[in-house]
Amino acid sequence: MLEIKVKTFEELSTQELYEVLQLRSEVFVVEQDCVYQDLDGKDQNALHVIGFKNNKVVAYTRVFKPGDYFTYASIGRVVVDAKERAHKYGYDIMKASIEAVKSHYNETQIKISAQTYLKRFYNNLEFYEVGEEYLEDGIPHIGMMYKT
Repeated sequence: MLEIKVKTFEELSTQELYEVLQLRSEVFVVEQDCVYQDLDGKDQNALHVIGFKNNKVVAYTRVFKPGDYFTYASIGRVVVDAKERAHKYGYDIMKASIEAVKSHYNETQIKISAQTYLKRFYNNLEFYEVGEEYLEDGIPHIGMMYKT
């Protein structure tokens, strides 16, 4: 079972921050073989939605209010530990992230920059494509929107 916590940057413990950054690096840099600047100065403004299993970070997103990343509220750095993906924790962490946008920012529209190969995953969460495909850090992405 996934235990999900939503925290501001200041509320993160040193251990939580370390595990979040380690997971992001494991997936986005090593697994996806993408050299990019993960530490982009935006974590301090984000809400951090963290999924714990047995007190270990196994899923994560960061959430922004409108204007901090896109014109709309947004969810990014969506990541699940490779060893835990069979449990469908991506859906759990995204649903919690959507709820965080609604409850913390009172917003019903969310924009994401999705890796194109994950379109169906996001479609299942009621996101729809907007615009054309583009490269972000050398990986095909597409803009997607959610509206309740």
